[in-house]
Amino acid sequence: QVQLMESGGALVQAGGSLKLSCAASGSGFRINAMGWYRQAPGKQREWVASVTSEGSSAYADSVKGRFTISRDNTKNTVYLQMSSLKPDDIVVYYCYADIRATMSGPWIRYWGQGTQVTVSS
Repeated sequence: QVQLMESGGALVQAGGSLKLSCAASGSGFRINAMGWYRQAPGKQREWVASVTSEGSSAYADSVKGRFTISRDNTKNTVYLQMSSLKPDDIVVYYCYADIRATMSGPWIRYWGQGTQVTVSS
């Protein structure tokens, strides 16, 4: 049973920084891409950033230059370092991982439960 567990959400002042973590637990699986989405109240979930198993990253224009995604394959963990946070970044962040549970099985996207980031002005 694969599970993603996020941590790091907090209340932070505008202009501040915060680092989110998301660890995949379980055994015998392979992970391809990992990444983050976010969702503000009343809005659709939007993609934030992603990183491949080789370390290639991509970012939404809204966070480019402020956020950095990274991963530690030895720990099955993806990170999101956020800086210069803005009040409109008050959202719930969800991590995901594309996982194959068996050698010949399908790739399935797993999601974390979400972690809230609140930025005070």
